[in-house]
Amino acid sequence: MNKKGKLLTIGQFAAMHGINKKTLMWYDEIGLFKPANVNPENGYRCYTYHQSPILETILLLRELDVSIHEIQDFMKSRSADNLKHLLEEKITALDMQITHLQAVRTTLCTHHRNMDTLLTMDLSEISIVEKEAHCLVTVDIDQNTTFEQEVELITAETEKYQLGRLHKVSYGSMISVSSLLNGSFDDYSKLFIEIPFLPYQAGLHIMPSGKYLRAFHKGEWDGIPKRYQEIFAFARKHKLNLHGFSYEMGINENVIDRIEDYIVQIEIPIEFI
Repeated sequence: MNKKGKLLTIGQFAAMHGINKKTLMWYDEIGLFKPANVNPENGYRCYTYHQSPILETILLLRELDVSIHEIQDFMKSRSADNLKHLLEEKITALDMQITHLQAVRTTLCTHHRNMDTLLTMDLSEISIVEKEAHCLVTVDIDQNTTFEQEVELITAETEKYQLGRLHKVSYGSMISVSSLLNGSFDDYSKLFIEIPFLPYQAGLHIMPSGKYLRAFHKGEWDGIPKRYQEIFAFARKHKLNLHGFSYEMGINENVIDRIEDYIVQIEIPIEFI
């Protein structure tokens, strides 16, 4: 006799699939998954090994958050084609969830890195770092753009890219190196949004790969020109050519209450002369 054809108790069958036997009892009660045999004398449910693939399919669908109603409909017309289409829908949804979780993880890592920087940083230090190229969503601004207009522009872009929550991305401002060298420290031309895993698309700004000069400024905005003068002096001393844009981004907004404690990270692409 084939051992796989032998009856298994509800406890044995539940243990084999890593579930509680009450789950099997409930599936039986709602007509989703019936036992192979029910003892007429004591009502004990029994199952066969050959029922395992069906149960595993149900458990897989439940793990994918397929509703009981959807699974019942599928079981009524179970076929390879129906299962294929159902799994395609769930794979698409799962891919979206994975992308979301990857973005959340990237955001958490960014916050963690910023907090580590805050705890160990020397605000007077100016350093050279290596960065990989990545894409930024940008909106154009000028000195006449009001704060309300900036908020509207950023909000429109977050809706365009279906970001949902502000914490999922990083925000900052851009000012050209030429403006800085000309002493136009208020001549910001763009706001940027840094979105994790953003693929290249036409119209996006590319923050180039290579070496960057990195510095920090703490306090109100009127102190930034002095910090840039220190950056220029550092660049001249080390024979560095600043080019492109200066990228400014706050790194401690979520742990301060006063603007006097606000810290801006400044990064500028460099070349050795």
